[in-house]
Amino acid sequence: MAKKKHITDQDLISFYMDYVLEHDEQPKSVYAFSKLNNFDESKFYEHFGTFESLEKGVFKALFTNTLAVLDSNEDYKKFDARDKLLSFYFTFFENLTANKSYVVYALNKHKNSLKSLSILSELKTGFCNYIDHLNIETLDIKEERLEKLQQRSLRETAWLQLLLTLKFWLEDSSPSFEKTDIFIEKAVNTSFDLLDIKPLKSLIDFGKFIYKEKFNTH
Repeated sequence: MAKKKHITDQDLISFYMDYVLEHDEQPKSVYAFSKLNNFDESKFYEHFGTFESLEKGVFKALFTNTLAVLDSNEDYKKFDARDKLLSFYFTFFENLTANKSYVVYALNKHKNSLKSLSILSELKTGFCNYIDHLNIETLDIKEERLEKLQQRSLRETAWLQLLLTLKFWLEDSSPSFEKTDIFIEKAVNTSFDLLDIKPLKSLIDFGKFIYKEKFNTH
């Protein structure tokens, strides 16, 4: 049988996920993996350097597939930041659910080590970039260093929330992961309520008004 000439990163991800779920372990080598799936070993290295980088690519693919679904929806483009993030969560966790056996395997394999966070590194990069582009309203701080600190804190808080939701989902035994849906809605809405700067802005504006009235001599 002629070897496959065209191999995509999605093909490799699919081959790898099937293998580890059937054997409960990584392939012994890239050579053995490529031979089993009938493609030249060099094709693997066109996309990934190691099986570990492929594992990172799985979670990156779940993220990019989620964005592709959202971007194809015209209603999504009209949503505000809160509803966009809710839509992201529900779509992303639908993707996770469709691949739960693999996600559980991948995360449980490293559950007692920092490697479990390492394989999520590309997911984190993509997600934090996504948060940046949601244009979530924050305090208008004129000092650049503080502005960067505020934005970094927002990204890290959002990432921590995603990790907590992932942990909740992994432990959720409710039908159709109904409890995770409730958790997502409450967590995202609570976060945005805490981020709501309108009351604080009003207080600042009121303070400025009082200052002008009391101390402005002009």
